[in-house]
Amino acid sequence: MPKATKLTARTKTVPYDVAEQLRTPEEMAAYLDAWLDEAPDDAAGIARALGDIARARGMSQVARDAGLSRESLYKALSENGNPSFATVLKVARALGVRLHAEAA
Repeated sequence: MPKATKLTARTKTVPYDVAEQLRTPEEMAAYLDAWLDEAPDDAAGIARALGDIARARGMSQVARDAGLSRESLYKALSENGNPSFATVLKVARALGVRLHAEAA
């Protein structure tokens, strides 16, 4: 008598990459604005958000536009990066987004 085998369905999972969802300048600006609004004290999170937008745009082009090397841009905007404010401003300018202030 043949042995019964149990078939199980396997679901393939892939890591979610928000950069794939950021298609327009408006979506990119809204994403950064949400980070600034929801987590204004999370400097690392805001830097990662800039990194997500840079990856959506093309890291090499953003690095050129910001006057940085691609490697230093990846490092600055990584999870463990700690970019200077000057770098943040250069990247924001290269991405075509503006940071703004309002009274708290």
